[in-house]
Amino acid sequence: MTKEPTTLKDVADRVVKNIRRKTGQMYSSEEKIRIVLVGWAYRVFLMGIT
Repeated sequence: MTKEPTTLKDVADRVVKNIRRKTGQMYSSEEKIRIVLVGWAYRVFLMGIT
């Protein structure tokens, strides 16, 4: 059994930890590179650099 949080800060910390744990997403190396390249290409497009 887990110890119940006693203060409001403990409750908030536990909620934040649970949200981060549930929404965390792992990216492969290839996916990280793709994300960076897409962002870079979009930035270049917005700046009008050819």
